[in-house]
Amino acid sequence: MKLWQRLFLEERPSIGLAFFRIAAAVAAGLHACPSFFHLKEFYLSGAFKTYNGNFFTVESLQLVARSPDWLVVVAACVLWVSWFCFLVGFFTQASGSVMLAGLIYFYALNDFYIGSSLAWDLLLVTIFLLCLTPYPGDYFSVDALRRADADAWRTRRPFFIQRLLQIQIATTFFFTAFYKIYPNGNWLTGNPLYYLMLYPHEGTTKYFLLREFLAAHPALCYKLGIFIMSMEFLLPFLLFWPPTRISAIILGSFFHVCLLLTLDVPAIFFFLYPPQLLLFIHPDKIVRYIERKRELNAAGKRSVILYDGKCQFCRASVRQLAVMDLFGTLRMLDLHSGEDLAALHPGLTKERAVSQLHLLEPYGELYGGFFVFRRLVWKLPMLFPWVALFYFPGSAIVGPWAYRWVAKNRYLFHSNRVCRDNACYIKK
Repeated sequence: MKLWQRLFLEERPSIGLAFFRIAAAVAAGLHACPSFFHLKEFYLSGAFKTYNGNFFTVESLQLVARSPDWLVVVAACVLWVSWFCFLVGFFTQASGSVMLAGLIYFYALNDFYIGSSLAWDLLLVTIFLLCLTPYPGDYFSVDALRRADADAWRTRRPFFIQRLLQIQIATTFFFTAFYKIYPNGNWLTGNPLYYLMLYPHEGTTKYFLLREFLAAHPALCYKLGIFIMSMEFLLPFLLFWPPTRISAIILGSFFHVCLLLTLDVPAIFFFLYPPQLLLFIHPDKIVRYIERKRELNAAGKRSVILYDGKCQFCRASVRQLAVMDLFGTLRMLDLHSGEDLAALHPGLTKERAVSQLHLLEPYGELYGGFFVFRRLVWKLPMLFPWVALFYFPGSAIVGPWAYRWVAKNRYLFHSNRVCRDNACYIKK
């Protein structure tokens, strides 16, 4: 019972699952969503379809096959929306469950295009495990922002789901190797890697740097195949043994990168499996690393966020910035706190400060409004995906205008009665 408690039920930080949720969403989106641009050819009535009788019952396949075209279109739209919500962590458990139902529906509707492979089956199981619990939304999610929980990154939860995901990837390696020797044992008695090098490029193998060299050396291909199979057998044990864990994660990630570069395999192999290997890193180590970074930043000079503490919308925005500030790089300062603004920067006045958010860098640079967020996208991990948007051509023109409009009409975004009358806004 104590061993079960330690292995599965012991509470540990759930930050690893938060990042893995994004990897699972990206893998599902890249593999399934592009096929929805061709609904007529793939899924609507009259399209060529294949059905997976191994994954689904005959009755369920017959039921899905009777879907009218309007239902297929609606299901595709719902899946798009739920996928995006799961990606950003908005009502994580509910959106993930709807997305999973949609993926299963389209898989049953035409498994040839949604992914008739063991990798796709494993992805569905992976997403199912993530949907069993709401806490993949603890950090790096809109859910964390909605709760304004600045300590979401250190939240401790039962380790059960993460352990199951570890077991899943470990057994995948093991049984992939086992399949190579049973029942035919062709990797021991034959040389399939060599014949792969002789296959046409389309549909099976890609043209890569060493392909012609390997095709000319069958003995080397055989030895390489035995090495791959041996590593697949060993990786589960190396992953669970702490002294070899980091090496096994690197080796497993390298294996999947090589697989993606040499064979025509689903995007799942790159966008799901290497991040799943990272789940073997003990989450307490991740938290300790973050804590050390926060302590170092707290002891040094930090960037100052200057905001209007009398504005409810501004206070809510700053609370959300605090959630995103994973490494503690920011110091939040209410301009009404009594601190001398001119001492902070000679260009600061109360009238100027109250009109928009300001960022004061340690070495004296002052940024306001839209350009604050242009700086923050490099500082806050949760804003990294927005770098391209904030630096898109023309954003320096449109961005300040959009920010000024939001700042001037911020009373529209909350229920504070003073700000409803725009009394908390003072023009420059």
